[in-house]
Amino acid sequence: MEQRVAVVSIIVEDTDSAERLNGILHEYGNYIIGRMGIPYRQCGVSIICVAVDAPQDVISALSGKIGKLPGVTSKTAYSQVVH
Repeated sequence: MEQRVAVVSIIVEDTDSAERLNGILHEYGNYIIGRMGIPYRQCGVSIICVAVDAPQDVISALSGKIGKLPGVTSKTAYSQVVH
């Protein structure tokens, strides 16, 4: 199956979901290229950016699971690179 490079941007507004979010990211760890997290304490949110290299359906599943968490928003941007 063809692999895609993508970035999943995540905003966590409910810290109670952080443990479940980390569990999901760990589950997809084989596909993660890198991850950057920024706690924005002034606004009470955390901003996370995850770069992935995976099949399209795996990226969609990851983003979907993250988006179902309460108090968590995610958006995915795909590169045109397919390999």
